[in-house]
Amino acid sequence: MSITDIFNTIDDSLYFPVLVIILAGAGLFFTFRTRFVQIRLFGTACKLIVEKPASAQKVSSFQALMVSTASRVGTGNIVGVSTAICIGGPGACFWMWLMCIIGASSAFIESTLAQIFKQKDKEGHSFGGPAYYIEKAMKMPVIAAIFCIFLIATYGFGFNMLCSYNLQSSFAIYDFYDPQWTPVIIGAILAVLVGFCVMGGGKRIVKLTEKIVPAMGVAYVLISLIIVFANVPRIPETFGMIFENAFDFPSIFGGITGSCMILGIKRGLFSNEAGVGSAPNASASADVTHPVKQGLVQTISVYLDTMLLCSATALMCLTSGVAFGEDVSGAPYVQNAVSTIFGGFGPIFITIAMVLFAFTTLIGNLYYVDNALAYLNHKKHPTRKFMIVFYIACVAAIFVGALVQADLAWAIADITMGGMTLINIPCCAILSGIAVKALRDFERQRKQKLNPTFKAKDIGLDPSQLSFWK
Repeated sequence: MSITDIFNTIDDSLYFPVLVIILAGAGLFFTFRTRFVQIRLFGTACKLIVEKPASAQKVSSFQALMVSTASRVGTGNIVGVSTAICIGGPGACFWMWLMCIIGASSAFIESTLAQIFKQKDKEGHSFGGPAYYIEKAMKMPVIAAIFCIFLIATYGFGFNMLCSYNLQSSFAIYDFYDPQWTPVIIGAILAVLVGFCVMGGGKRIVKLTEKIVPAMGVAYVLISLIIVFANVPRIPETFGMIFENAFDFPSIFGGITGSCMILGIKRGLFSNEAGVGSAPNASASADVTHPVKQGLVQTISVYLDTMLLCSATALMCLTSGVAFGEDVSGAPYVQNAVSTIFGGFGPIFITIAMVLFAFTTLIGNLYYVDNALAYLNHKKHPTRKFMIVFYIACVAAIFVGALVQADLAWAIADITMGGMTLINIPCCAILSGIAVKALRDFERQRKQKLNPTFKAKDIGLDPSQLSFWK
């Protein structure tokens, strides 16, 4: 058995039935316990995005939302959706949408908990995440440390390897692509560029891409809409195909690991990360008057990622009418779809989008692990020497990622992400009563026409055990 087969076996066993049951069960549990908070308070969440912090020096809800959205938006919105459709079928879109709506409740719970149990640094700014609510609320520092290890494995290595592979695969459509040398060249260039930036150089490059990527995201959605509207007669047929395939139960359960349901859940989770435990690290940094405010704001990030960007890819590809299958899985399927309207410019646009999305994702992922490394180092940032060695290892993973097989790249990312989820979701379920009490406190104050403010004692928490909310 090859190493790819081993990882695929672990991946398949992890997601079905274990993670499918946990994700769906927890999402439904949170949805009913919060009385569909992700739908019921959607309008409130949209209004809270523009709420300003108490001080200009503090991180706003919008800034924290952008950090978490930036980590979510990436090559998975393009390649992940394409892969799910090409291998699992159009029905994967339905399961992706369903898990998004259900999963938004998980995002609410984990981000609200991160706000309640956030910590204060020397400058008075806040930080936190699952490791801190697992330690502070559950008194389980060992589990918190294991979560951090999985987070580092996911964002330092698993996701970066996959991102590198996805990028190089977008060049496969061009005549100059050489299967032997092109991945090596692209992997080397990407590794050197990312290494240069994270080692302290290339700050101008990072700032430039941070400005360009949101514009590219808007352009991507606009181009998707142009293609969809150009194929309006195919829209009813497309949705019919999605729903018919989604409920083709003999097909689903006949080949479960490659079914539309499993692939839709996998790729949806990879893209929006709801319940994985990554977004709470950003949520904890926001300066808000009530933890529930940031919990609600984070539900919007899940919708933006899946219902907007992932749906843009899916509908663009399916309405274009181009053939899908394993032979065009990934970037080629999307490039073929765009070329139906934009000709030779289409594949080039997708490649440019992939380059920009991949670069910011790689940089963001490496900065994401800082919080986890600090936790493992007794709440202190590691030494400069350690970080150099760590970044070199991560950069090496980026290079290797460009060379591996597609199945191996996806399996490694799925497994490391699954490890985070297996720890975070049960902990959130155990602690969900705290988040629900905070939600009730928030809604009670809103009914009184107040701007909700939070005090730990109001929901039965000991203020002395928290850094904020005295």
